[in-house]
Amino acid sequence: MIKNGHHANEEAGSTEPGGSACSPAKRKRVVRVWCDGCYDMVHYGHSNQLRQAKAMADHLIVGVHTDDEIAKHKGPPVFTQEERYKIVRSIKWVDEIVEAVPYVTTLATLDKYNCDFCVHGDDITLTAEGKDSYEEVKREGRYRECKRTQGVSTTDLVGRMLLMTKTHHSNLDNPDYQQHTDNFGKSPKGNSPWTGVSQFLQTSQKIIQFASGKEPQPGDTIIYVAGAFDLFHIGHVDFLEMVYKQAERPYIIVGLHFDQEVNRYKGKNYPIMNIHERTLSVLACRYVSEVVIGAPYAVGKDLLDHFKVDMVCHGKTEVFPDKDGSDPYAEPKKREIFRTIDSGNNLTTDDIVQRIIANRLQYEARNQKKEAREVALIETLKRKEQQDQSEAAAHAAQ
Repeated sequence: MIKNGHHANEEAGSTEPGGSACSPAKRKRVVRVWCDGCYDMVHYGHSNQLRQAKAMADHLIVGVHTDDEIAKHKGPPVFTQEERYKIVRSIKWVDEIVEAVPYVTTLATLDKYNCDFCVHGDDITLTAEGKDSYEEVKREGRYRECKRTQGVSTTDLVGRMLLMTKTHHSNLDNPDYQQHTDNFGKSPKGNSPWTGVSQFLQTSQKIIQFASGKEPQPGDTIIYVAGAFDLFHIGHVDFLEMVYKQAERPYIIVGLHFDQEVNRYKGKNYPIMNIHERTLSVLACRYVSEVVIGAPYAVGKDLLDHFKVDMVCHGKTEVFPDKDGSDPYAEPKKREIFRTIDSGNNLTTDDIVQRIIANRLQYEARNQKKEAREVALIETLKRKEQQDQSEAAAHAAQ
């Protein structure tokens, strides 16, 4: 059970900028920070970058590139720009988003939105011409770095989607998986440290960083929802937003099923993300107050009473029977607290997988091209470093 909350910055005693201990009242001015990116196939790595950026300031503004801009510099995105705008808005550390920003981050952009500096991960983003898209702001000292989240990447997630195995979460040594990573995440000229696959290791510290610990307050309506929430996407966001609107003061608890349970009722190679990864993805959503890790499939009396649940919601997707053939929502229906929510969005994890499969060759070519530019830059930097060392040695010998 993980407590979350969508108003983390209202927590008393917060020591992060934006919290009460670093509130604007105790500052001479508000620090505004800028992040930008494609935010395509958003995962907990993206959310962690935004969390770290928000910890550096009071107000976080996120710029999101258009489909055309991404296609020009990287290749076709998986999600449309409208889908990407909405998923970024749902991340709880984001205060404001700017649509259709240029791929190259400039001082003019930072000044236009009154931002002190921009934040990016400790990887590198290159334009179609192979230039660092943050070169100008780095040169002027208005750039900060945050740590890239190990163990998650678009390359890795696509690899899992293309593998029809139930053990892909721990299958980095599988020769079929390795063949995918070679095709999708390796340039013919070598490997880039920024594009590829690594192992995700969950820690208690990471969960604590994502959770905010907000308790339900008197007058809150406690709403319970359950599911896989795999590859947390815009369909999930629309559903949770609609659930959030069911009460004046909602406190939403999300029950996440263990991997084996999800595979039982979904089959194939589901879930794409393991329980630890899905936990972080859901915790990053601003509509979620608490997460139950490994929730029972049947929403029974004990669970409802323990959390004092006022309402149970489920979307329009199919409800699979429990192992004994019973309705997992029988108890909340008996109590007349069950609601079926129509979010107006029928996007499913299956649909995302189909998008990837249909465009596999394009995505492989996109990543190989991206990594080739990164490898070329690494070689250029190495040559420059060697040249500088040679010049320094010659100067010292004089």
